[in-house]
Amino acid sequence: MKKLQNSLFITRQKSYVHKQRETIVVEQESEKILQIPIHAIKSIFCFGNVIVSPFLLGFCAENGVGLAFFTEYGRFLARIQGPQSGNVLLRRIQYEKTKSAPLDVARAIIAAKIVSSRSVLQRHIRNYGSQDDVVKVIGRLKHNLEQARVDPSLDRLRGTEGVAAANYFSVFQHLVRVENDAGFAFNGRNKRPPTDPINAMLSFLYSVLGNDISAALQGVGLDPQVGFLHTDRSGRDSLAMDLLEELRAWWVDRLVLTQVNRREIKARDFSQAVSGAVTMSESARKALLKAYQEKKHEEVEHPYTKEKLPIGLIPHMQAMLLASHLRGDLECYPPFVYR
Repeated sequence: MKKLQNSLFITRQKSYVHKQRETIVVEQESEKILQIPIHAIKSIFCFGNVIVSPFLLGFCAENGVGLAFFTEYGRFLARIQGPQSGNVLLRRIQYEKTKSAPLDVARAIIAAKIVSSRSVLQRHIRNYGSQDDVVKVIGRLKHNLEQARVDPSLDRLRGTEGVAAANYFSVFQHLVRVENDAGFAFNGRNKRPPTDPINAMLSFLYSVLGNDISAALQGVGLDPQVGFLHTDRSGRDSLAMDLLEELRAWWVDRLVLTQVNRREIKARDFSQAVSGAVTMSESARKALLKAYQEKKHEEVEHPYTKEKLPIGLIPHMQAMLLASHLRGDLECYPPFVYR
C-alpha cells in the first residue's frame, strides 16, 4: 500500500477499505493499517482482492474521489466516479493538445528515452569495462539527445528518435554476455514477426508493459488510444505507446538482458518457423512473466517526485503526472528518466 501524489494505491490482497466518519480506513485481517482524511485523497487505486464497502463508494462519490479497480497483475477493470467527474474535461484537453500542441510532451518523452538508453550502455561499461563501439554510440546518443531537444516538428523528432534507436540497438549485442551461445545472436531490432530470441522477448515484454501503461491511463481518466507522438490507428493504444518509449530501455531491455546473461532463459526455449518467425515456449513465457512481476515489486526513487515507489506503480505515476500537466497543474510533463 502506498500514498503517492494525493492518491492511495492498495495492493495488499484481502484488504478491506471502508468509511469511518470523515476518513478512509484500510484494514488487513481486522487490523487497522491506515486511516486518512477524505480531503487528503483525490483517487484510490485497488489491485486484486480488495473489498470496498458500499458506504465508502458513496462517500467517495460525494467528495469527488475516484476509485479505479485493477486485477492483481494490473489489468484495468473499472473506474467509479461521482457526478462531478472531470474525465470529460480532461479528455477534451487531451484531444485538443494532441492535435494543436503535441510537440512538447513528445519531445520530453523522446529525450527521456534517449537518456535512459545511454544510461543502459553506460551501466554496461561500468560493469564490464570500456568497449570502443559502445563508447562511440554513447557519444552519438548524446548528439541525438541534443537534436531531439530542438527538433521543430513531430516528423523531425520521429526521425531523430529512429536514428537514436538504430544507434542504441547497433551495439545491443555487446550487452549479451553469453557469446558462446549462438542462439542469442542479435543483429538489430526486428518485429512483426521477431526473427531471433532476444527480439521475441523484447516484443513480448514491450506488449506486456504497454498493457500495464494502458490500464494506468484508463485509471486516471485519459484515453489510451490518443497519443502525442504516435499517430491514431484503429485498435492501437497510441498514448500507451508514447509512455512506453520512456520506460522500455531501463525496464524491459535490462530485464531481458538479465534473464539471458544469467541463463534463466536458454536458446532451446525458442523455435523458428519456416517463415523465419521465432516463438517462445510456454515455459519461457512463464519465466519472463514471473521475472517481470518480481521486477514490479522492486522500489526506486522517482526522479521528479523524489518518492520511493514500486516499479510496478511507475506507469500509474506517469499517468497521473501527464493528467496533472494537461489540467494545467504542471507546466511541463516530467517523464521518467533513468540515469
